[in-house]
Amino acid sequence: MNILQILPELNVGGVERGTVDLARYLVKYGHKAVVVSAGGELVKDLESSGVIHYNLPVHKKSIFAIYAMVPRLVEIIKKENIEIVHARSRVPAWVAYFACRRTNAIYISTCHGYYTLHLFSFVMGWAKRVIVLSNVIARHMIDDFKVPYERIRLIPRSVDLEKFKYIRPDTKRKDEFNIGIIGRITPLKGHLYFIKAMARVARVVPKIKIWIVGDAPASREAYKEQLQVLVRRLGLTHCTEFLGTQRDIPAILVHLDLVVLATTTHEAFGRVVVEAQAAGVPVVATEVGGVVDIIENGKNGLLVPPADPSSMAEAAIKIFKDLELARSIAECAYEKVKKEYNVELMVKNTIEVYKDALSNFKILIIKFGSLGDLILSTAAMRAIRERFLQNYKITFLVGEKSKEVLLRSPLIDELVVADLKNNDLSLKGIWRLGERLRKENFDMVIDLQNNRKSHLLSFLTLCINRYGYKNKKYGFLLNKGVKDDQPAVDPVTHQFRILQPLGIELENNHLELWPTEEDKKSMDELLSAQWLSANQKLVGINLSASPRWETKGWPLENIARICDLLGPKEIRVVLTGTDFDLPAANSVMNMVKSSKPINACAKTSVNELACLIKKCAVYICADSSPLHIAAAMDTPFVALFGPTDSRRHLPAAKKSRVLKSDIPCSPCYKPKCKSVKCMESITVEEVFEAVERLL
Repeated sequence: MNILQILPELNVGGVERGTVDLARYLVKYGHKAVVVSAGGELVKDLESSGVIHYNLPVHKKSIFAIYAMVPRLVEIIKKENIEIVHARSRVPAWVAYFACRRTNAIYISTCHGYYTLHLFSFVMGWAKRVIVLSNVIARHMIDDFKVPYERIRLIPRSVDLEKFKYIRPDTKRKDEFNIGIIGRITPLKGHLYFIKAMARVARVVPKIKIWIVGDAPASREAYKEQLQVLVRRLGLTHCTEFLGTQRDIPAILVHLDLVVLATTTHEAFGRVVVEAQAAGVPVVATEVGGVVDIIENGKNGLLVPPADPSSMAEAAIKIFKDLELARSIAECAYEKVKKEYNVELMVKNTIEVYKDALSNFKILIIKFGSLGDLILSTAAMRAIRERFLQNYKITFLVGEKSKEVLLRSPLIDELVVADLKNNDLSLKGIWRLGERLRKENFDMVIDLQNNRKSHLLSFLTLCINRYGYKNKKYGFLLNKGVKDDQPAVDPVTHQFRILQPLGIELENNHLELWPTEEDKKSMDELLSAQWLSANQKLVGINLSASPRWETKGWPLENIARICDLLGPKEIRVVLTGTDFDLPAANSVMNMVKSSKPINACAKTSVNELACLIKKCAVYICADSSPLHIAAAMDTPFVALFGPTDSRRHLPAAKKSRVLKSDIPCSPCYKPKCKSVKCMESITVEEVFEAVERLL
């Protein structure tokens, strides 16, 4: 794997040391490791281990600086063939996020802090995998930043045990009792409370040494002076040393009898805690953030409330007075560090996250239109599933009224139902749905719907690869769209043009449905109740297309005449439709003279209708969803086309006949018309002859 880590600088600090450790082991295990930062003291350590370093000012908190760094990082990603970009801080994360969107590299983040709920911090949760250092940070990212649980990976910071020498407290205790606090000098680290606690300890411990390891950033110099004044005021000058920044922390720990972590806010992890424990130094820490993952109070350390000098002092004195307790705590802590916080385990787990991100992908297919259009998309769904079989999760966005078709489909892994006719119709509803989809962090969106709503939803997912038709319906929102400028073709072929950039060609245009045995049994019972004899053939007739498409309906008197023509030939007719068609069905039943049709209107679900059509020797239908069901069930059909073009809407079938009007105004694509001459021009004789041919 080719991995790039990006962070602000490479000076002394937990983030920096963790980056160096990981990069060094990546090289050791045969991977390419690249680090991008603004430079620092640790660059030499990196490069001596075979790690490639690029010096870029990715530490500047400026929109213009971030914008300027994106193309430069893109160049590095392309040059080094980077597969994963791992961001370890918020400013570099913005650069990484936009660079990954331009290169298709996978963006991963590690949350090293308890971030404030600010727009600037949200980028840390947009990664495909979000690594957290503790359970507290995981809960924070899930609850406050709304990162889905499935994208969170818990990998604590680690310690390289080879660099630390474990010395038992009872073997190194001398006359002096050395207490240290290690970390940047900022108010969050609680130095004020530490110094106040040490003043109390100094009254009990005769020979005490207090080491303050770390320095203040330029913006916190006044705070450092405040600490120095406090040391003088409390009379601790003779036993307190401000050691500044120290690179060799293991050497410092050799001389310490106790390490105190005085942080006042949520600590992401507390690397200094495990480093002290690796060296056999007991730890007193405030009970904040990720520290509670490391320390079990009284067993491998002592926990005290934050901003409480009195409790901190009591815990330090306890370690001083009870050498056996200090030894027991140190031993338990060292065993836990070896088991849970060693650097090789951290590297192993991080590499597993990389492999997981590279091998598991999520695809969203959008098709929330009519039932017939959804059935027509099943050929494309099957081809997508066959192309992306292993390690791909396919989610399908479907409309409320059509969801039944896909409830048992083996071609998809997850179904998202949208009510784009009602609740999700408004811009607010679409935005809310887009927000829901965005949390899934899809790797690919395939828009089979290709209208304004679907293109907008595709864009709102913020997915890098969005496929569909670049039409005049917001098609510019699809970055992988294809032009819809080819001659008119059948609907399945039309959909497959979208899939060609994915290497998917049309090889099988058969449609599918997935009814159950229960659906089949239900239709057997319906026909049995109508006294359908074993030697009678069944011909189905669908009464209309939909309430909206009045122009697609064939005259009811023609349907009645077909029933009468088929009756003498020992053929029963079954009338299909919805509750909207019940009045029409009753009219046909009253018109017939020499036959006894079966009225199945409003008596079937989609899958039951599929089973009923499957039993038909021939099915007669206008351009509507039952026609597509007949194609999916391999039932021969007679298709009646008037206001729409059969070249664009006819499903592929093994046996079928197409009857259409030749009048000049057809196809007009008008749902309503005063004359409906196109459908009236299709004669009963033509339909009857087509049925006989298919029989």
